[in-house]
Amino acid sequence: MDFIDQIKHILGLSLIKTEDINVTIGALIAVVLAFFVSSLVLKVIRKLITRNLPPEDTNKFISIFQFIKYFVYVFVIMFALRISGVDISVLLTASAAIFIGLGFALQQLFQDLIAGVLIILEQSLKVGDIIELDGKIGKVQKISLRSTRAYTRNQRVMIIPNHMFMNDLLFNWTQNNSIVRENVAVRIAYGSNTQLVKELLIAAALSIGDIKPDPKPTVLFDEFGDSSLNFTVNFYVDDAFIVQRIKSDLRFEIDKKFRENNISIPFPQRDLHIYKDKEV
Repeated sequence: MDFIDQIKHILGLSLIKTEDINVTIGALIAVVLAFFVSSLVLKVIRKLITRNLPPEDTNKFISIFQFIKYFVYVFVIMFALRISGVDISVLLTASAAIFIGLGFALQQLFQDLIAGVLIILEQSLKVGDIIELDGKIGKVQKISLRSTRAYTRNQRVMIIPNHMFMNDLLFNWTQNNSIVRENVAVRIAYGSNTQLVKELLIAAALSIGDIKPDPKPTVLFDEFGDSSLNFTVNFYVDDAFIVQRIKSDLRFEIDKKFRENNISIPFPQRDLHIYKDKEV
């Protein structure tokens, strides 16, 4: 018996042998090698993915990566046993029902985890972003793998499952830029000096400290309404989360300047004509 035959004989020696399973030394070596190679590959993949991520997101991704790695190891070991000649159909049959049950039970959890990983990798959502989801506005406070925590303008906390960011329409007000444009609609009475109104609106906007002077506020003459001339004053703010208070301050200032310059804000008016039938 030559050297190669001796190696084949040794690798073919059975460690565990039953009626359905036969685990040889060669199969065990194949599993160890597959485990070692897959571990190296996963380590390289982890480094490539996390090299450009912030430290806090890197730690989150590593925690979920550990979870995924266990599944990869299970499949690698089963694949190595299969190609080594070990019949794993018995193991698969025994565990199929368990895997199916776990799959249905953890379906929502896996959706949240996958969505959390995508959010971290794509950087589509960051702490401090102001978001609008399902008509609710909040500022992101914490992003975890399963859910995202945000608080609303009245300091109520929203716990948002991450899969909602994948399934529902999400508005991220601050993703492209921290500066947000807002506006306030204003109506004035017919016969008012429109040029003066424009100057007063711009002056009112510039007098509010939270409104940015650059880009400068602008005024649009929207339309000739039924009972009023309709304008819109557009302005930019750094913090869209407090924009409701900024709008309120601006309306107070507009009302003050209009009173000082005798500019009236009309109420809806209708002309009523009464016709009396002639007596026969």
